[in-house]
Amino acid sequence: MTTPTRTLTGPRGVPLLGVLPSMAQDALGFFERTASEHGGVALLDFGLKKLVLITEPDAIKHVLQDNHRNYVRGRSVDSARLLLGNGLALNNGESWLRQRRLMQPAFHRQRVARFADLIVARAEETAQSWGRAAAGNQPVDVADDMMKLTLRIVVEAMFSEDVRDRLDVLGEAFDVAQHFIYWHGRTPLAPPLRVPTPANRRFLRARRVLDAIVYDLIRERRERPERQRSAEAHDLLDMLLASRDADTGEGMTDTQVRDEVMTIFFAGHETTMTLLTWVWYVLATLPEIESDLLAELRVVLGGRAPSLEDVQRLEYTDRILSETLRLYSPTWMYARESVEDDVVCGYPIARGTSLLISPYVAHRDRRWWPEPTRFDPDRFLPDRSAGRHRFAYLPFGAGPHLCIGRDLALMEARLIVALLAQRFGLERVSDHRPQMMPQVTLRPKGGMPMFVRER
Repeated sequence: MTTPTRTLTGPRGVPLLGVLPSMAQDALGFFERTASEHGGVALLDFGLKKLVLITEPDAIKHVLQDNHRNYVRGRSVDSARLLLGNGLALNNGESWLRQRRLMQPAFHRQRVARFADLIVARAEETAQSWGRAAAGNQPVDVADDMMKLTLRIVVEAMFSEDVRDRLDVLGEAFDVAQHFIYWHGRTPLAPPLRVPTPANRRFLRARRVLDAIVYDLIRERRERPERQRSAEAHDLLDMLLASRDADTGEGMTDTQVRDEVMTIFFAGHETTMTLLTWVWYVLATLPEIESDLLAELRVVLGGRAPSLEDVQRLEYTDRILSETLRLYSPTWMYARESVEDDVVCGYPIARGTSLLISPYVAHRDRRWWPEPTRFDPDRFLPDRSAGRHRFAYLPFGAGPHLCIGRDLALMEARLIVALLAQRFGLERVSDHRPQMMPQVTLRPKGGMPMFVRER
């Protein structure tokens, strides 16, 4: 703690509601204007509640790393807890640390690598579908196709093939549930779940479907412990069930496993789907970027399907993904709550203050990103990255709470882009102009309709 030297300021709102109407109308533009006019630590008046918007890298570093124990996932993520429970993305303190240690082996690079063949096989199925669309000159919704693809991958990585016949049921239930938690989080007077509103009933029905499937699988696996002892048969669920605390030898309870499954299920397809959707948009609108990508794919792959051994060689592909994550970061906002009084970059942060950390704005800071709205993968070349603030780029979070699934997500995205891009080009439907829609992730509003062309 130091003595505050600066006073928090923020945009003027309207009586009773504060800045809520401005944020509801255009959250992304509102965040950008607030940072531009009031700096990287700004006060947001939401009527009955005041929040602090954090976009300054030094402040982000303080909150997410230097003093991270003072900033927890508090009441602002209570809506997400209705679905994800106390999974790793929403956990805090010693409970979070224990769960992180239990889950870390499942996401070790060597274990993640075993899913490469699965990713390529499912991407081949999408390639077959795109081939039929190209032959019939029919547009596809790329966002929907990427959702289906990443859903198939995460379900099979999590459960092997045990639920492939229930894939549509799982996807529909999860889609209902995640749209509800986003609406619930943005609605200050949302009725408690015990109130039988239509929205509440839809959500509870979807959650029951998800819980029934997941708990049934947990029970079945508990009855077959030999699966967890077999190194060859491991999927993510087996790995979670086999994990043990190094000090106590204890594993996870069924509830803990369920919460981690739900968290991985969400993070493992929603965010990757959003990233891939925007990659196809970039390639369809910037032919020079697409041309450079195809040149790399010809050298590295020569027309064959990619494999795990190719992942590290797809350097330009990786830079395209990095730049897409900068401009279209699926996780456009993180929420924290202060446990005790603190001072951040000279500004006073009172105990119990809710903070919003915006990667979307930080990724457009001209100090670190010249011409910030221009798509330029070469920003991520080593010589151009030198000297850039480490906390000016945080698509997977930062500090101790860095996303545990980052390596898996990036491997998945590289393999999918490499396989599909060398076989197909995409053209935008002329009358559709996608807009970023800040909900649970930064999806394109109205999907991403495109024509597929075989190369």
